Amino acid sequence: MENEKSSVKDALCYIGVGTIYGYFCVFGKNVKIGKNCVIGNNVIIHDDTIIGDNVRIDDNTVIGKLPMKAANSAVTKEQELPPCEIGDDCIIGTSVVIYRGCKIGKKVLVADLSTIRENVEVGDFTIVGRGVAIENFCKIGKKCKLETNVYVTAYSNVGDYCFLAPGVVTSNDNYMGRTEKRFKEYGGVTIKKGGRIGAGAVILPGKTVNEDTEIAAGAVLTKDTEPRKIYAGVPAKYFRDVPEEELLENQ
Repeated sequence: MENEKSSVKDALCYIGVGTIYGYFCVFGKNVKIGKNCVIGNNVIIHDDTIIGDNVRIDDNTVIGKLPMKAANSAVTKEQELPPCEIGDDCIIGTSVVIYRGCKIGKKVLVADLSTIRENVEVGDFTIVGRGVAIENFCKIGKKCKLETNVYVTAYSNVGDYCFLAPGVVTSNDNYMGRTEKRFKEYGGVTIKKGGRIGAGAVILPGKTVNEDTEIAAGAVLTKDTEPRKIYAGVPAKYFRDVPEEELLENQ
């Protein structure tokens, strides 16, 4: 491990007091790493990235990666992106990829093998579970839990205190890549404050899960919901009201 006692500043990057890092790390130009961070082996931190204080980054992780654009991509655009920012006291797991233009709040956990794309904001105290993928142009609120293998499609908005169980899938294209009409109706999902989605549920493009709504495991949501209701089935239909003791305001 390097840099156990003093800060380091040169033409390339700044590394704060007490920060240590392992073997074969690469830090790009103008990278700023705060105090008392612990960085593992084979970590790559790309140009201009800002890492807060007391951050842990595990082996083989990449921070600040530039997006790729396929020759036939319909929505990925060439763009200037702001630096990636990681807030204080975050924990970033092994083999995580976080893109440039992503802003992570304080005390966020991003578990092993997760991917967070460009133009994404993740709020304070949120948990991004193992293998989660958050696509571009998404906003995730504070104190959310996105559990193992959740997929958040591009242009989605997840409010504060939301819970997405393992294997939840969201989508943003009703036409599955065909017809020009899709560009007019293309859009992610909205999950409002306190929304809860059960394991393996599917939310179709443009649909809204309203405040404190619960979507049962395995459901397929094809319509917007009412607040404080439980929806279940394929397609999902009203099942019953959320019990009073489960409402967010009563926690």
